[in-house]
Amino acid sequence: MDIPKILEQLCGLGGASGGEEKAHETVLKLLKSYIPNVKADNFGNITGFSEGDEKKPLVLLEAHLDRIGMIVTKIDEDGFLKVSGMGTDRRTLLAQSVTVYCGDKTVKGVISTLPPHLSTDSSKAPKTEDIAVDVGMTKEKAEQIVSLGDLVLIDGRFSRLRDTRVCSPATDDRAGVCAVLYALDLLKEEKELPVRLAVLFAAQEEVGCRGSKIAAFNIAPDYAVAVDVSFAQSKGVDYPQAGELGKGAMIGIAPSLSREISQKLIKIARDKEIPYQIEAMSGTTGTDADSITVAKGGVSTGLISIPQRYMHTPCEVVDTEDIKWAGMLMAEFVKSI
Repeated sequence: MDIPKILEQLCGLGGASGGEEKAHETVLKLLKSYIPNVKADNFGNITGFSEGDEKKPLVLLEAHLDRIGMIVTKIDEDGFLKVSGMGTDRRTLLAQSVTVYCGDKTVKGVISTLPPHLSTDSSKAPKTEDIAVDVGMTKEKAEQIVSLGDLVLIDGRFSRLRDTRVCSPATDDRAGVCAVLYALDLLKEEKELPVRLAVLFAAQEEVGCRGSKIAAFNIAPDYAVAVDVSFAQSKGVDYPQAGELGKGAMIGIAPSLSREISQKLIKIARDKEIPYQIEAMSGTTGTDADSITVAKGGVSTGLISIPQRYMHTPCEVVDTEDIKWAGMLMAEFVKSI
């Protein structure tokens, strides 16, 4: 599997929280090439199940499908769109080009910005609710196309930096989706697995980990591994748990996670010589792993994170080698049960 190519394809898809169906067609097709029983539910989750002996343990591999964005809350008298944020960093919004998803249509726009020549105070970034999206229309024309509740995504291109590093919007968490697909690619030649597999690409993680709560309850796995992104070291990052790009996937250790699963992942990484890093957290993880672990009667859940710079901005940076190692770690975990 060509990880950079698949990642670029995934990052180019829509799918803000609550509008994941914009990514469904492509992701369903990619997943069906590995697992036959694939579907999208009415909440926006995509699930897939392998066939096999129901007496075997059921292992869930999960990543969230949605990406950060904004939602249209008003069309003002001049035809500008007012919006509210869903995970976006307001410091990065000004002067960005955006796409408004209006049912089956899309509208291009730009975030209105006061020229620096006319600004009296440029020291503060405005709140998301105070910005406006210019779609080049009058109010009457805009109301014919745009509806309140339409979703907005910041445009951005997929760029390959030096060596194996890439920059793009939506690597949170399309990098995780890519890692799960790579794990399936590694497992496809296995004649018989010791487990049954379930895959979940969950909706609405960015607005409360909602999709994973629903799907994990319905799937009721015996074991689960969630894969997301986490903070990577960069200029100005004073966060002791931050990982390093290109040094391996981050294995989470936290009270909300299964310590048995965490230690098993560490042992696998050591035995198979898969580069890894430790991410120790004192409470919950802020990922879908938290909702999966308490689903139904409780699920033994581990967390693998891909180091990422500039989270929740249009220029998120990851290393595709870390995605590869995350996929390898998941594949070896599945084979070890």
